[in-house]
Amino acid sequence: MSALSRRDLLAALSGLTVFGVGAADAWANAPAPKSVRKPAPLPRPKLVFLDPGHGGKDPGAQGVRGTQEKAVVMAIARELQKELLAGGRYRVLLSRNTDNFVALRERVARAQTVKADLFLSLHADAHPDPDVRGASVYTLSEQATDREAAALAARENRADAVVAGMRLADKPDNVAAALVAMAQRGTVNDSRRLADTIVQTLSRNGVRLLPRTHRQAGFAVLTSPDIPAALVELGYLSNPQDEKLLTVRQHQIALARALRGSVDAHFAAAAATRKA
Repeated sequence: MSALSRRDLLAALSGLTVFGVGAADAWANAPAPKSVRKPAPLPRPKLVFLDPGHGGKDPGAQGVRGTQEKAVVMAIARELQKELLAGGRYRVLLSRNTDNFVALRERVARAQTVKADLFLSLHADAHPDPDVRGASVYTLSEQATDREAAALAARENRADAVVAGMRLADKPDNVAAALVAMAQRGTVNDSRRLADTIVQTLSRNGVRLLPRTHRQAGFAVLTSPDIPAALVELGYLSNPQDEKLLTVRQHQIALARALRGSVDAHFAAAAATRKA
């Protein structure tokens, strides 16, 4: 074999060592590729439950020009639904989608069944004095809270009751009462913060407000033990100016945007509190 041929053969064998057997060893000793981290799942959109007041056989307040509360609040609820859905951050359900009657307790039960994160009931008031006008916000009163907690904790009322994700049916009386009381206390505090946020947002958006805007009452639609809830009186149909405004679509949109801002601020504050 010529020297050239031997050099070619040796070069070929050397290449086999470098790129064959040696490569196998190199690959075996190479660091494992870094695993690709899966992106964190997107947060689940919050479920906002809107409750247009009255409906069907119950028209609610009557305006001086014949405007019916049930129609006004449904129109505003529809605008608010559009506003909330537009950003993709929320899911929205309504207690009624047409002009039908839904019992007050049934509205709350529907929100609880779907595990709503927030409950907003929309109304338009009436007053014997036609000069009274402006919006106000209600949360559950302490007296009503105590009554509701006692009623829910009572053995005959808790067969299907679920509070804070726990069924009450199989709990001793004292445990059921403690669970309801704790849930109610936390929910009432969240509801008050929600109401304060609504008042501030409406004010910043130029919505006329009643003096002592945040009020407390025993409205049945506010009684869920574990869903923050507020009832918003958007104005007085008994006042000619408020009645006219509440029927103007641009004002309805302005109210919806202000309420959407309130919802945004409420959940942002809750998230900041959890991180703190």
